[in-house]
Amino acid sequence: MATRKTLGELRKEIDSIDARLVALISKRALTAQQIGEAKSAHSRDVLDVAREKAVLRAVRDANTERGGPLRGEAMEAIFREIISACRASQQATSVAFLGPEGTFSHAAALKQFGRTGEFHAVDTIADVFTEVEAGRVSYGIAPIENTTEGAVTPTLDALARTTLSISAEVIVKVDHYLMALEAEATSVRRIVSHPQPLAQCRRYLADHYPGVELQETASTAAAARIAAEEEGTAAIASRIAAELYGLEIVAPSIQDQAGNVTRFIVVGEGEILRATGEDRTSLCVSVRDEVGVLGRILAPFTANRVNLSMIESRPLAGRPWEYSFFIDIGGHVSEGKVKRALAQVAKSAISVKVLGSYPVAA
Repeated sequence: MATRKTLGELRKEIDSIDARLVALISKRALTAQQIGEAKSAHSRDVLDVAREKAVLRAVRDANTERGGPLRGEAMEAIFREIISACRASQQATSVAFLGPEGTFSHAAALKQFGRTGEFHAVDTIADVFTEVEAGRVSYGIAPIENTTEGAVTPTLDALARTTLSISAEVIVKVDHYLMALEAEATSVRRIVSHPQPLAQCRRYLADHYPGVELQETASTAAAARIAAEEEGTAAIASRIAAELYGLEIVAPSIQDQAGNVTRFIVVGEGEILRATGEDRTSLCVSVRDEVGVLGRILAPFTANRVNLSMIESRPLAGRPWEYSFFIDIGGHVSEGKVKRALAQVAKSAISVKVLGSYPVAA
């Protein structure tokens, strides 16, 4: 029978493993710097979404094959931070997001770029695009659709006018957490949050906190800040807000309906990414308000067996009775069937603008 190791022996083993990990991570960072130099020599962008997606998929697969004790999501999160740090060693990555810090937009930025990025909170979605267009940041991240609320129209309007292209999408599960200075539920006398989370958690609040005062705030991050300053006040916000403001989790995932997800897009300068085999293409198709025009726009996609995953219409600013259809399709703009469909769509449209072809988020 094998002798069980003592606590001291196990800690020495951990120390040895950590030392080897540091050496390997440093070696990876040096190799990443060489990759950065090669990219710079060929004027290629440091951020390679397709490559990073492939690396993270390989990490999850390797973790599954080994049957390790860590969940795939946990292993992916560790490597996402390693990738972020290695990318930052090649070139600082600056990102604009809809603030303030602690919002789900901030969470999306962290999920895509890791904590090594330079993050800039701005006041509006339009400001996200303006910051990138002005060259003050490398990328912007903005919400484009939510499974319960639908399309985010300020983002669609910004996409219609911008010259930036979509380079990635990020999926964020909208989990609402109840948080306070103390984790004791009985100490909560007031609950604060943005109106939307308050509405999405209405049943939970009625069941667990009947009669407790509910107060609206400008954002979930603002609610967390208030809770951090006032004893007896709890906030409904994201987990990252709890971390930022030093709050304890009173209750996790308190939303009434599960499966609330927001899709974010990353925008930046540069050419459309190469195909990966699992891509999405976003389009802005402008048309006149005519009988049957939508049917003529959509028919080519059906004829060429191109799947549609989103379609939204918006009026064209300053052009009465003309509209833009924002359409997401499966496939890459370089694929033959997509090319054929777009050529046919163009015959019935005022214009067809490819907003980006990018890897589908895992």
